[in-house]
Amino acid sequence: MTKWTYSDIPSQEGRVAIVTGANSGLGYFTARGLAEKGCEVIMACRNTDKGEVARAALLEQEPAARLKVMELDLSDLGSVHHFADAFRSSYKNLDLLINNAGLMAIPLRRTVQGFEMQFGVNHLGHFALTALLFDLLKATERSRIVNVSSAAHKMGEIRFDDINWEKGYSKWRAYGMSKLANIHFTHELADKVAARGIDIRVVAAHPGYSDSKLIEKGPEMNGQQLMVRAGRFVNSFVAQRTEMGALPQLFAATLPDAVHRGYYGPGGFGGMRGYPQRTYPLRRKVSKDVQERLWALSEKMTGLSFLSK
Repeated sequence: MTKWTYSDIPSQEGRVAIVTGANSGLGYFTARGLAEKGCEVIMACRNTDKGEVARAALLEQEPAARLKVMELDLSDLGSVHHFADAFRSSYKNLDLLINNAGLMAIPLRRTVQGFEMQFGVNHLGHFALTALLFDLLKATERSRIVNVSSAAHKMGEIRFDDINWEKGYSKWRAYGMSKLANIHFTHELADKVAARGIDIRVVAAHPGYSDSKLIEKGPEMNGQQLMVRAGRFVNSFVAQRTEMGALPQLFAATLPDAVHRGYYGPGGFGGMRGYPQRTYPLRRKVSKDVQERLWALSEKMTGLSFLSK
């Protein structure tokens, strides 16, 4: 297997990218990889103070990096609208939209609009962001959208009869549903773009099992410090470094011949670690019918309609 690394990222000079959740984890290393190759990176972060700390750390490594922190809270559709308006007031093109930010296996929480938090942030927030920025992507030559999913999509089901988990909540099944939604969103968006002859490449990626802080968030929210420590212990032996986990989404974002509607992840043991390559979501978990139903539901829930005519 070819060992594609950060040094293999082609020049990104003159390009503009948005990376959601760029202040930590996979988003941080994605922002770093792009900025090192000359891309102007908008670090879209819920907590701008943390975003500025991350920006300062990146500038220490790459003083010439072009990085800008902008506030984006994906759990509030009002914030998504505000971010899109602010971005559009300053930029007339958008080359890369990397929908990276996410939550994993957290206790039951609701977004500002009342949606189950993991589905609301991981899917609906990014659906809305993509819709609001789509005309800029469409107007930019060779633009690309990367949706970050997870191997956890394999345990997901789109619960159309209880999308907000009113009838009993499972934090891992809810996470799996949100990650499966990322796959279906990618496929339906790619299909709609291709049917209209629009020059936007739509792809998805997953990090395998990386040692990002996501696994600690749920136990922290429940005050389960023993579980936090246990997660760190397991990560130290099993997980690959977050820096490696970010490679598949950078691969998907910058590979010149990345396949429209493709899916990229680690090529090593069980798809959980290793260098990036093309992979495939679990076939029995995806269908055109579910794609279309989820798109219509997402439009209804966000109040945003695009590519539906």
